[in-house]
Amino acid sequence: MRKAGLLGLIMLSGCGWDLMMPTPEYVAGLVFMGPGDHSLSLEVDGLEREYIVHVPAGTDFRDPVPVVIMFHGAGSSAVEEMWKTGWPQKADQEGFLAVFPEATRPFLKQRTQARTNPQIWNDGSGMGVAGIFDVDDVAFVDALLDDAAARFLIDQSRIYATGFSNGASFTFRVAAELGDRIAAAAPVCGHLRLDEVGLVAPVPLLFIMGTADPLHPVEGGEVYTMWGTRELMPPLLESPSRWAALLGCDTEPVTVLEADGVTLLEYGACADQDTEVLAYTIAEQGHLWPGGRSLQSATLVGDSTDKLNATDVIWEFFASHANP
Repeated sequence: MRKAGLLGLIMLSGCGWDLMMPTPEYVAGLVFMGPGDHSLSLEVDGLEREYIVHVPAGTDFRDPVPVVIMFHGAGSSAVEEMWKTGWPQKADQEGFLAVFPEATRPFLKQRTQARTNPQIWNDGSGMGVAGIFDVDDVAFVDALLDDAAARFLIDQSRIYATGFSNGASFTFRVAAELGDRIAAAAPVCGHLRLDEVGLVAPVPLLFIMGTADPLHPVEGGEVYTMWGTRELMPPLLESPSRWAALLGCDTEPVTVLEADGVTLLEYGACADQDTEVLAYTIAEQGHLWPGGRSLQSATLVGDSTDKLNATDVIWEFFASHANP
């Protein structure tokens, strides 16, 4: 498998490496990094893999902290998702580590570019170099969690995964294959792309979608990507319904809230009372992070609304779930 040469080390300006003075009784050999953004790397399957950790202000690691992993969309990057979603600011408010991994891209020594050198996750669709070379991105996330645990005092019962678009599709895969480590998942504007899915453990799911998404239409259908290719997309709500079936929940949701164009759907009667599947639909919302910022043209991705802030809603969902 020709994996070498797919990924290079991204040099990020403004990423701090300030060291905190540790107290021996609670560090247990950990290498402490102070508040701010830290660019880290590790080798997985012969590839140099990269991720950024945002340590919230005021964190002293005397107590284990939760972790939120945010997977960027196809053609995006960790830095871009930090800017678009506001997860670093939310981490500062709530006191969790915000982790932003980088997917793989075609050309090793060139910076990621959305159209010519896109970073794409292996979400099961076969898309991009990750799909062509079957890059083991799940193994990367597993190793990333081990690497982060060697550097930071992490609450292993409160590790969460979210992502946008291709990153949302990969979130489904991570929740399925690393469910013993993931306490809850929240895909935004993306599909469950795996044909066959088996869950390692039951993982609660919050799904968010826009009803005016031109790249992931509500009813499904053929779409044109920024790379000039055509894809046939399934209906958006098919994905949370499939997840509900895996958890032994009702596959036909009921509306539990409807206000200002935002509808909350619940897939009830789950076999495990500690799990749940919820889905938000947002009227007039295009293919963007709800409540966030965007660099994309509305011609390609549609319009944004302020009807719902995905980062706030997702954290509230995450905070209500923990692994035993």
